[in-house]
Amino acid sequence: MKAVPINYIARNLWVRRVTTLLTAGGMALVVYVFATVLMMSEGIRATLVATGQPDNVIVLRKGAGAEINSGISRLQAAIIESQDGIATDETGRALVTKEPVVLNNLPKRDSGKPANVTVRGTTPQGLSLRPQVRIVEGRMFRPGTSEIVTGRAVASGFRNAGLGETLRFAGREWVVVGVFDAGRTGFDSEIWGDADQMMQAFRRSAFSSVVFRLADPQRFEALKKLLEEEPRLQVEMKREDVFYAEQSQALATFISILGLTLSIIFSIGAVVGATITMFASVASRVGEIGTLRALGFRRGAVLVAFLGEALLLALVGGVIGLAGASLMQAVSLSTTNFQTFSEIAFQFKLTPAIVVQTLLFSLAMGFVGGFVPAWRAARMKIVDCLRAA
Repeated sequence: MKAVPINYIARNLWVRRVTTLLTAGGMALVVYVFATVLMMSEGIRATLVATGQPDNVIVLRKGAGAEINSGISRLQAAIIESQDGIATDETGRALVTKEPVVLNNLPKRDSGKPANVTVRGTTPQGLSLRPQVRIVEGRMFRPGTSEIVTGRAVASGFRNAGLGETLRFAGREWVVVGVFDAGRTGFDSEIWGDADQMMQAFRRSAFSSVVFRLADPQRFEALKKLLEEEPRLQVEMKREDVFYAEQSQALATFISILGLTLSIIFSIGAVVGATITMFASVASRVGEIGTLRALGFRRGAVLVAFLGEALLLALVGGVIGLAGASLMQAVSLSTTNFQTFSEIAFQFKLTPAIVVQTLLFSLAMGFVGGFVPAWRAARMKIVDCLRAA
């Protein structure tokens, strides 16, 4: 079957460039929403997944979905800490940290509206277990004092959380002596202080979690079985990256479902616009269709030609929408993590998979909107077309 040249298809869109741009613009807006939602979901997931280290292990109370819901007594923590196979640093100290984690309500710097912030009590080993964290302003807090360090997102987003400022919570005043950068991970949205001081201030008798590094990662399953079957513990053990991936699941899924639902609703309008545009194109080119048929182009070639116009139109809209959505990577936002009910800062993230999904979505709109007009053009009789011309 002789095919209609691609330059003929592109030329027809260029001849009607005003209508083409208006229709492509409508599709571009839908594609922009679609891509932005996927980028938001991926940004949240990437932020939390990157928070955990694959060679770290986190231990929580059995059934606890998050650190704020967990409780591990000092005796249980000591039993966990005494297990063989925990890695040590260059001084021979075990790389293990026992940490209380609580939520604290702080006012936003710009609006004054309150939001929950994660406050973590940690130890010098806690910093060693998180190589992505580095102090960028000031210094690390001194153990045994009411000094704290704040993540970059907290320092910039909340009042009195910057370097040299003082926060008041848990009946004390805490001096911010440092700001840390956690490489755009979830720790950027936390406040860190001395674990023992946090336990006293918040009147906690139990830790929230125990985090350690295995000397031999291959021993994970054996140690997991040992700890989870120990009757005195009643805990569950997970790799840290797996734990934080699970933390992102609920929020990322909710945003994806909500965004995709809106995109589908908006796409109906874009598809209708494409259909109207293509029907108008068919109506204005009846004589041209008859000429193509008279020159030997079969119905299938005409169908492919008009459907190709619709797909090319959708591709233009998809590229424009995707280009606009890509600019969102420079934007930082914050939202509430459903698992912890605390504020988390994240950035939009564009991946090759999102690019492919977005363009396929755009082409799908073009196919749905263009198929019926293309079928109508292909079913026209040569005699009727030439007579109408």
